[in-house]
Amino acid sequence: MRLLWAGLLLCGLCLGDVAANRPASVTVTPPEVRTIRVAVRPQTEPGQLLKLKDFTVRMNGKPAPVVRLKTPADGQMILIVLDLADDLTDAQAAKDAVAEEIGKLPASTWVALIRAQDGPTVLVDPTANRAAINEALQASAVTGKAGLLDSLLPVEALADGIAQASNVRVAVLYVTDSNVRNYREDFANPVINSSDSHDLSRRFPEALIEEKIGKLENEMAARETPVFIAHLRYNTSTLGAAYQSGLKRLSEGTGGWSAFCASTAEIPETIAQAFLAISSQYTLTVGLPPRAAGTVQIHVEAPDQEFLHRSRLLLRHGGRSRRDEARPGDKLNK
Repeated sequence: MRLLWAGLLLCGLCLGDVAANRPASVTVTPPEVRTIRVAVRPQTEPGQLLKLKDFTVRMNGKPAPVVRLKTPADGQMILIVLDLADDLTDAQAAKDAVAEEIGKLPASTWVALIRAQDGPTVLVDPTANRAAINEALQASAVTGKAGLLDSLLPVEALADGIAQASNVRVAVLYVTDSNVRNYREDFANPVINSSDSHDLSRRFPEALIEEKIGKLENEMAARETPVFIAHLRYNTSTLGAAYQSGLKRLSEGTGGWSAFCASTAEIPETIAQAFLAISSQYTLTVGLPPRAAGTVQIHVEAPDQEFLHRSRLLLRHGGRSRRDEARPGDKLNK
């Protein structure tokens, strides 16, 4: 695990060097100022890159300084997480679409490939080698149980650690066909209190998945990396709808995005939209108000521009929102 984390860190630092010829607007942050990272995406194409001075950030209603900016012209690392266990046709369409979009990325964007099932496993360390990613992508198995929910926290911890250590834009993209009924945890059968005829779980069998999503929401509130979810198959059942609504909440809560395909034909466009959203990401490093603690409310604006970004961040340990600071790769397999 130490070797994994060292390798990821080295890749991030190299990526910063690759993007050095496209500098972002940067100011020096006094060491006593605590900061957080906020990923933002313009709702409309601004026409030209926004500059640090264009952004206004408020935390808990009060102005907060933007001390560093990374733009879409700067280096980026994308952690692509495969959670494919259901339909071979959909999975192959997704693999082909991901390979095509990766081929369009600039050289300053590095990609890592991770498998979600049975504990997230790194298939390919971050690299600019598109052929290596594509080879592992096409060889990845379509089997097992769904792993999206179980892998979210360790993958986010890893992504936050990379962003902190390498100072590059980082995003997580899940490509998944996960079915709520295909998890190792049985979300379809809530425990019913047989002595209570009014037990709500009798009428709301989706209670277990909503409880799981709620717990993850609380944990994800302390993560800084945006999560994007390209789901290959829309589910119309009551339980499936609750699951998909939960995934949407989880992704948007991080400042990310999610989409659900109604057919195989929609998969390539959905994957393309995900990569477009990720590539358009700006990352602001923002100074925290003195003695800020708990949950801070965030609002970002610029002239003639509206942004998609997380609206709140939970601060832990009196500072940066990191739960697993020591070695974010500890929970990943290699």
